[in-house]
Amino acid sequence: MEITGKIIAVLPERGGISQRTGSEWKVQEYVLETQEQYPRKMCFDVFGADKIAQFAIKIGDHLTVSFDIDAREYQGRWYNSIRAWKVERVADQQPAAPADYPPFPPASDAAPVDFSAGDSKDDLPF
Repeated sequence: MEITGKIIAVLPERGGISQRTGSEWKVQEYVLETQEQYPRKMCFDVFGADKIAQFAIKIGDHLTVSFDIDAREYQGRWYNSIRAWKVERVADQQPAAPADYPPFPPASDAAPVDFSAGDSKDDLPF
């Protein structure tokens, strides 16, 4: 899946040592806000110190994020995970200017139409 938006928050990096493998791990979470009429926010994470450094995400970046969604159960509760696997910078694009569209024709000074003398068979409810 993909989503495009602006980074509005960079949360602190977390890390530790895996109990199962004994290797070190790091994860960092980010909040992305879409640039739609009704903006939506999504919190996603990047796993691994190499990916965190490679993506170098900062507040204000406009990105397209490719991610996987997964859920896991822990002590009887379910938790969602949204993990980014690819991040692409989006060039700031300005919306198309109204000049790109043909202008409306000028209004004419014609007499208004009289709709009061309608057909008696007109049975529309409005």
